Amino acid sequence: MKSKKAPYFFIAPAIGLLLTFSIFPIILALVISFTDMSLAGLADYSRINFTGLQNYQNILQDSVFMKSITNTLFYVVFGVPLVILFSLTIAILINMGRSRYFSFMRVVFYSPSITNIVAVAIVWAFLFNPSQSIGLINRVIGMVGIGPIGWLTDTSVSKISLVILAVWRSIGINMLIFSAALQNIPRTMYEAAELDGATKWEQIRFITVPQLKFSTSFVTITTIIGWLQFFEEPFVMTEGGPLNSTTSVALFIYRNGFQNNQFGYAAAGSLLLFVVIICATLVQLRLQRRAD
Repeated sequence: MKSKKAPYFFIAPAIGLLLTFSIFPIILALVISFTDMSLAGLADYSRINFTGLQNYQNILQDSVFMKSITNTLFYVVFGVPLVILFSLTIAILINMGRSRYFSFMRVVFYSPSITNIVAVAIVWAFLFNPSQSIGLINRVIGMVGIGPIGWLTDTSVSKISLVILAVWRSIGINMLIFSAALQNIPRTMYEAAELDGATKWEQIRFITVPQLKFSTSFVTITTIIGWLQFFEEPFVMTEGGPLNSTTSVALFIYRNGFQNNQFGYAAAGSLLLFVVIICATLVQLRLQRRAD
């Protein structure tokens, strides 16, 4: 009998953390989304009023929220494929080389993922500076007669700038996942393919990519979830501007909750985002099952 209870004893801390920091906050956010909770309500619960679905009705009619949804979809549609493509390509190239140089390059590509976002913002703000005398990118393209471009001040290109920055930061962790998966592919498969006269491209297409099916599915799901919660880049680099052209759903929620003191309204937005993330994950898992 004791042996049957032992597994529950070992997983109890993990379950406790899951309930405390995941399940309970979701339930609490759901309750708050039906109220007009603010900082005043935190001090005196009697000042919290039940509003029913009013927050959801208001947020679905909010033009800024609709704009944030459009922006977030833009980030996901363009950011996710680029992250997966570059991560996989770099992992394959690094895996093909066995020298210390390629091990060093693995560290180089991973470094942006663990670099402080504030430090990153300072560097990229210099690169994206609209002045051709200061901004490095505008200075380079100015040599061929292009520019200057308002990378962070022009509503038509500001989202592209943030995608470039975010892709650069996101490649490292996914590259490591693909690298680990590549190590598990038997070398004998490549040796047999070489004996049959397969080129490097054919080996990648018919051996490497199919063998990375599970890893690609995992990276795709986690990357989509991460980009649906896109927050740090617009918060630090543009604060959602210009004219809300870079405001993401996560940044919209933060603004209303911690700047506008509308916790109920922000909770409604967070629940809608949560539902979208769940739906996106289920769709991806369903597609993966069909592929299998």
